[in-house]
Amino acid sequence: MRGTISNPGPRKSLPKLLYTRLLLYLPEFIWAVVGAVWVSDSSMHCEKTVMNVVFGTVVASWIIIIFTIIGVIIVFDPLGGKKTIYLTDGVNRNLESSQSGQLLYNVKNTATRVWEKRIRLLCCCIVQDDDHRVAFTSIAELFRAYFSDTDLVPSDIAAGLTLLHQEQDKMESCPKEPEEVLCHSPSSPVTDDLDIELENAAHYMQFAAAAYGWPYYVYTNPFTALCKLNGDCCGNRPTDSDITGSDRHNFHFGSILKITGLQYRDFIHISFHNKIYEIPFFVALDHKKEAIVVAVRGTLSFEDILTDLSADCEDLTLEDVLENGFVHKGITQAANYIYRKLINDGILNQAFTIAPEYKLVIVGHSLGGGTASILAIMLRNSFPTLKCYAFSPPGGLLSKSLADYTKHFIVSVIVGKDLVARLSMPNMEDLKRRIVRIVANCNRPKYQILLHGCWYEVFGGDPDNFPTELDGRNQDDLTQPLLAEESLMVHRSPSYNALEDESHLNSPPQYPHLYLPGKIIHIVEESSSRRLCSSDIKYTASWSKETVFSSILISPKMITDHMPDVVLKALNSLAQEQGACISCQTRDFNTNIV
Repeated sequence: MRGTISNPGPRKSLPKLLYTRLLLYLPEFIWAVVGAVWVSDSSMHCEKTVMNVVFGTVVASWIIIIFTIIGVIIVFDPLGGKKTIYLTDGVNRNLESSQSGQLLYNVKNTATRVWEKRIRLLCCCIVQDDDHRVAFTSIAELFRAYFSDTDLVPSDIAAGLTLLHQEQDKMESCPKEPEEVLCHSPSSPVTDDLDIELENAAHYMQFAAAAYGWPYYVYTNPFTALCKLNGDCCGNRPTDSDITGSDRHNFHFGSILKITGLQYRDFIHISFHNKIYEIPFFVALDHKKEAIVVAVRGTLSFEDILTDLSADCEDLTLEDVLENGFVHKGITQAANYIYRKLINDGILNQAFTIAPEYKLVIVGHSLGGGTASILAIMLRNSFPTLKCYAFSPPGGLLSKSLADYTKHFIVSVIVGKDLVARLSMPNMEDLKRRIVRIVANCNRPKYQILLHGCWYEVFGGDPDNFPTELDGRNQDDLTQPLLAEESLMVHRSPSYNALEDESHLNSPPQYPHLYLPGKIIHIVEESSSRRLCSSDIKYTASWSKETVFSSILISPKMITDHMPDVVLKALNSLAQEQGACISCQTRDFNTNIV
């Protein structure tokens, strides 16, 4: 409650008080154990009120102790003062010294091991093999590089996010230039093309959602799903040779049947096998669109999360494709796995033997959308007419040359302020710089920021106008970093490597820029009813450029806009609206003829 985030001076005595308080936890722990023993002793005869009070006190003590231990495990930084080594002139400015270089190397290795232990702890419930160990190390190095240059604690980040959200809302309420979105007149050919793609996307999103299996079906039908699956799934099942992986009680396949509306004989291959870099998918015949559909599942397990977080870049080199470039490493390995299954195991040959006149369509949501996009690039030469629909794919997926190449056969669909569609390492670096700047320059105590932020996120209202050190500074001064901002950076990271020459916000990127695949349809919520009993939401859709997604937007809907049921609802709403418009136009045309 004293000082600000970047000015800890008024609370400099607090660390001593915290360590003293930590020592007192030892007798408090002993006292809680004694209390628990006393309460559990049935030979004690006291008044019921006294017993209830003591029992409540003992339970409260144990809750406090447990939450304290969890908080220390989450927040405590084992590196401690080792980070300050980055501040040493001997390390920053005299790296020619072998001693300084070795010291810096040791600190980086220690930080990587700390992050690797944290990841192993989070993934302790899954079987770990060599692929997992390689992924743990790769992800740990990524986290170490991202977090090593800041001195922010979780509450600082929370304060920064709520300040950014309020600042963003203030900017959106002000008159501004039109966004960089490609808008067209209703009669233009591009709009007609958009209507066709929206209708196709609404249809194929059902396949992308069905790939999630029973978790998605139960989530969208919480009261009736289990009864329907128990009653209908026992008899409808392809032969065992068509299914790989575990599907206990046939719930996954039964859910896929319910969501897609297909018959069991329409499925060529179904894989529920799930490991790191190996994700489930299915191949089915879609007679309505005359297509062979390959649907790839999105993130649903710890293994999928590890695949997502393996965000290093690697080269994608393909024969007869001039636009080779960088791609997301983990997602590319997942696409390679499905490619080998489709080609080497003859799955696609089997499908085209049954339906040779059908076209190939690859679909997926989230991780599945990214995997489907890279898989489409790999299959493009063999199947020139293939089409891919990527729903809410990760933003850091393809280099610019590959993203441009895919505009001919991939359509990405993004809803609202979807976080995942804007996730890339350059965007994360940008978010970190914005958090550091707005937190460091706010002159209010952290508790005031968090209290008002919680109120604003829950109940709305006007964005707070916290005074900052940015107020009253001219434009030239704004290009220079503030001392408070520098105080939150424990060393000059690659994203802050030119303080004397340029600002933080204009520093060169540490990571290559990766973009969304293909042409992009951006769906935005136009209006919604504020009544609790109403879910009347209207959407608008337009073609958009990849530059619109070059910054992470803070919003309560940044997660929900990514959910597959929200994407499907938005697409169905637009498809129904489009169908109603066509009916109206047809009726008016017939009236004019009469």
